[in-house]
Amino acid sequence: MSTTGRRAGTFCLLLILALIGQASYVQVFEAEELDDNPANQRETIQRYAQPRGNILVGGEPVTGSAETGGWYAYKRTYTDGPAYAAVTGYSSQTYGNTQIEGVDDELLSGTDPRLASWALWDEIARKQNPGGDVHTTLSRAAQQAALKGLGGQTGAVAAIEPATGRILALASTPSYDPGSFAGSSTADQDAWNRLQADENQPMLNRALRQIYPPGSTFKVVTAAAALANGVVTDINAPTGAPYPFVMPGTTTELVNDTTACDSPGQSLDRAMVLSCNSVMGWLGTQVGLEKMTAMAESFGFNDAKLDIPVRAARSNVDTEMNASQVALSSIGQYDTAATPLVMAMVAAGVANNGTVMHPQLVDRLAKSDGTSVQVMEPAVYRQALTPQVAGQVRQLMTDVVENGTGRNARIPGATVGGKTGTAQQGVDNSGVPYAWFISWARPAGSSAVPPVAVAVVIADSAATDVTGGGLAAPIARSVMQAVLNGG
Repeated sequence: MSTTGRRAGTFCLLLILALIGQASYVQVFEAEELDDNPANQRETIQRYAQPRGNILVGGEPVTGSAETGGWYAYKRTYTDGPAYAAVTGYSSQTYGNTQIEGVDDELLSGTDPRLASWALWDEIARKQNPGGDVHTTLSRAAQQAALKGLGGQTGAVAAIEPATGRILALASTPSYDPGSFAGSSTADQDAWNRLQADENQPMLNRALRQIYPPGSTFKVVTAAAALANGVVTDINAPTGAPYPFVMPGTTTELVNDTTACDSPGQSLDRAMVLSCNSVMGWLGTQVGLEKMTAMAESFGFNDAKLDIPVRAARSNVDTEMNASQVALSSIGQYDTAATPLVMAMVAAGVANNGTVMHPQLVDRLAKSDGTSVQVMEPAVYRQALTPQVAGQVRQLMTDVVENGTGRNARIPGATVGGKTGTAQQGVDNSGVPYAWFISWARPAGSSAVPPVAVAVVIADSAATDVTGGGLAAPIARSVMQAVLNGG
């Protein structure tokens, strides 16, 4: 072979080796970066190449998938989108995933390794498994009752099974249709833009992601703290609360909404039945800042990582307050604010003999053939109260419904305990008040743990009389009835 031929052959060999080296480098060292590059549409196309797994309520899917005829072969659909949007969230080809659609995206899209029969081979072959299913803990009857009760009002409902922490209802109004922007068309973009511009904020999850001053519903926490710390030992005995009660360090009286509270020495039971601010604010100062915040935290306040598995907003009770601020906080004002979920945890913990269970929205995760890949087990969140103290607080709540401001929550053939709340808001309390009700219910004569606990907040209503007893209690009653009737 001539010298020129050898040189040409060597050059070609070097080119081949360089190409092999470059290809190997790209496949080994740059593969992940290229996979994650937004310009790489392969994974996105593959993601939507098959139907997405479903989210189920009561064993029936509330989601589906539809063929698009485009590059993204399938898009998400919702059978009754607005009714379950606070639970499902959305899955959009353009705007991503939220709520259960986001937390369990790998399972629903079929990329979760637990769905594979041969995980290693599927990973090597880049095989996409059929999407798995998420079975929720929701009760259809309870969810429908919550939505019907809320109607056109702005508000939210959270309902929990106290013994297990299973979430039975999670509703937020006004709501939205997550299927309206599930695709990538101009119509989908227009729907998204309309929702973003809507001043009523239909995409805000008021049950999980919005906090409100709880008003007098927080008096359940205050009563629990007073009993647990020995400030009150007999719910029917005089508390020693003065009237008028001038908040410490100020010249300001803590006023009541009814003159029936305007006398010294009210008992804790009477103070709860009448919702006396002066008594409950004074009791909060006797318990003290540290023990008040500890009690609130045992029910879920100040927890920035409360996952159900969707992350809930942090409910707040300040850990640094002076005595007058403690008094206001003890009646659910000042900077105290809570999600409906956490206020449902308060009612559920009292109902469950003082044990607060970790709230859970998902019952199990399954393959497309129904085989479970994970079953959720009940878990204790905190032991907030002793059974004895919990029993005393249940009696207080029962008396509120039987003899006080919670009469609209009565259910024939059931024992119901509850607490109303009307929380002021806005500059100089000029805004429409928030109407609250928290409660639990069980069949009359039963000593078992009540099967349902509920929190309702109405954040805006056209009603002329905005009170927890008038607006929120009837909604809670309908949700509790749905569960007691086997829903």
